[in-house]
Amino acid sequence: MWKKLRIAILLFILATVALSTWRGQTQARDWHNTLHVAIFPINGDGSAAAAARIASLNDSSFKDIEEFLSEQAAEYGDQTAMPVRVTLQPELKTPPPAAPPPEHSTLDVMVWSLKLRWWAWHQPSGTPRAHTRAFVIYWDSAATDGHVPNSHGLAKGLVAISNVHVAANMQRTNNVVIAHEILHTLGATDKYDMASLMPSYPEGFAEPDRQPRYPQRWCELMAGRIPLSETELDMPISLKLCMIGPLTAREIGLTQ
Repeated sequence: MWKKLRIAILLFILATVALSTWRGQTQARDWHNTLHVAIFPINGDGSAAAAARIASLNDSSFKDIEEFLSEQAAEYGDQTAMPVRVTLQPELKTPPPAAPPPEHSTLDVMVWSLKLRWWAWHQPSGTPRAHTRAFVIYWDSAATDGHVPNSHGLAKGLVAISNVHVAANMQRTNNVVIAHEILHTLGATDKYDMASLMPSYPEGFAEPDRQPRYPQRWCELMAGRIPLSETELDMPISLKLCMIGPLTAREIGLTQ
């Protein structure tokens, strides 16, 4: 009797979580209403440089993300007066669980994903209540030879984790990373080869029909790089050099 009751309660909880996840994803990808994105800064290494950078942030620091996503939505026919609103939220003091290294097993990744969603569930939802949340972790990369951990975006849970540099002159480049991860939360997939980082042809090319094919002038955001030749890449320095391709547009609900 009690065993059956416990199973029934567990199934009810799982069904409720599944329904909530589906409803959240559906609302986030409904471009007939404003998509609310909340940015939560986090000091990744406890450094004074990261603390100072976070203290200097304001809504205008992420304005180009809002403008980029709104402009791209309009390109695909969205007529919403304000398709996307990005707002800066208070700094969080508790970092998310660290992602496992790439060589770890699928099980390790699944466990980390569950831990991340559990951590995110305990974090604020944003004001106004956000459809998707971007947790932006700042690192004093000058102390780590310019390297920061990899970034991640989860459609289940609508959570983006962006690891970025503290340097003020990196803000626009950081915003490329943040926007990329935000699109992951909406269902967009990566469009590059994981080993070489080369954009996949044709879906990872902003101008797949360009003649000659190289160099490309723009970056398909989910490809993450501008292909200059079959072996050369360039990181876009701002979202002004990026666009959303047709496949990505379908994945995030902008087109059918």
